[in-house]
Amino acid sequence: MNVRIGLIRKKTDWAFDAFDAYWRDSHGALAARAPGLREYWQNLVVDREQRGIDFERGPWDFDGFSQLWFDDVQQSAFAFGNSAIAEDLVRDEHHFLGDLHIVTAQQSVVIPLTDHERARNLKRISLLRRLPTLSEEDFKREWRIHGELVKKMPGVSGYRQNVVIARERDKGTPCDHDALPIDGIVELWFKDEQTLQDAFASSAGQTTMAHAKTFLGDITAFLVAERRII
Repeated sequence: MNVRIGLIRKKTDWAFDAFDAYWRDSHGALAARAPGLREYWQNLVVDREQRGIDFERGPWDFDGFSQLWFDDVQQSAFAFGNSAIAEDLVRDEHHFLGDLHIVTAQQSVVIPLTDHERARNLKRISLLRRLPTLSEEDFKREWRIHGELVKKMPGVSGYRQNVVIARERDKGTPCDHDALPIDGIVELWFKDEQTLQDAFASSAGQTTMAHAKTFLGDITAFLVAERRII
C-alpha cells in the first residue's frame, strides 16, 4: 500500500497550541475533502529525544506528520494537483506552515495492531537515512531483515515500515534523494515510554540496533500523538 506523508513544520510566529488546533480543526477538515482520500491521520510531535537508541540523530526537525491513503498514486496526484480544492489547500498551507516536504512511501505492516490498540499505545516515528555506500535496493533488503529482528524485541505493540519511493522537497515539485535524503519512515507503538526503553535495552533490542548500524547513516526519532481525521 502507498501512503502520502507530509513532513510539517509550523510557522515560527505560531504558538504550538495554535498550530495544533488549526491543523486539526481547520486544515484537517479541508484536506479531508480531497477526492479519493480513503484514510487520513495526523501525528503531532510531542517529544524529540532519541529514547532508547544510541544512534546519530539526523538533521530533521518537524512539528508533525500527515498520512493520507489513496487507491493509487494517480488519485493522490489529482487530489493535490488538479482537483477543485487543490489551490485552497496550498493557500491554507501557506497560512500556517513554514515548511512542508512530501514523500510517497510503500508501506508494509510488520507487526499489526488495531485502531483500538493504537489509541492506547505510545507511538514513535523515525526518519531513516541509509549509509552512503548502500544503494536503494541494498537498503530495502537490509530493512526487510531488520524487520524480522524487530519482531523479536519484547514490548513492541505495532511496527510499520514505509519505504520512500518519491520525494518533493517543495510540494508539487519532484526531487531526487540528494535534495531530500530520507529513505524510510518507521512507525513503532509501545505501551508506554518505559516499555520502549526496555525493548531497546533488551538483548534482542541491542542485536537489532547493532544491525541498524550496518545499513543506516542516521535516525531521527519523534514521539507523536496520533489522531484519525477520516
